[in-house]
Amino acid sequence: MMGPVRVLLVEDNPADADLTREGFATSSLEVELTMVSSGTEAVECLHRRGRYASAARPDLILLDLNLPGIDGRAVLAEIKKDPDLKRIPVSILTSSQADRDVMQSYDLGANCYVVKPIDFKSFLKIVRVIENFWFATVKLSGAAPPTSVSE
Repeated sequence: MMGPVRVLLVEDNPADADLTREGFATSSLEVELTMVSSGTEAVECLHRRGRYASAARPDLILLDLNLPGIDGRAVLAEIKKDPDLKRIPVSILTSSQADRDVMQSYDLGANCYVVKPIDFKSFLKIVRVIENFWFATVKLSGAAPPTSVSE
């Protein structure tokens, strides 16, 4: 049996983190969601340092831009310069609609840029679209096919 799809959520807003968790909880896929609330924690988790020494490599990273400590842009740059991490898709999931942030994110290697919706129903729809695209549509480098909960 294949394992779950692993998602690293880097989000400092507890309400947005809860919405994302709830969205994945209703998934037909088995999703292992790891949540960190700062850029510093994200880097530690991705490099498996400290309390994250046994962290699994994520299949997808959902990254907010405005984070305490190391901001999302710096985390993205760190991911994309590391030969062991650069192939992990990074979806920016942020409240910023600024063209400058969109362009800079793509310049740094983001795989997509999604603006967080403000209402619960739209947020769940966004999580479902992200899940469907990354785990049902595209072929991820080195990723095993996901296990459906309904199978």
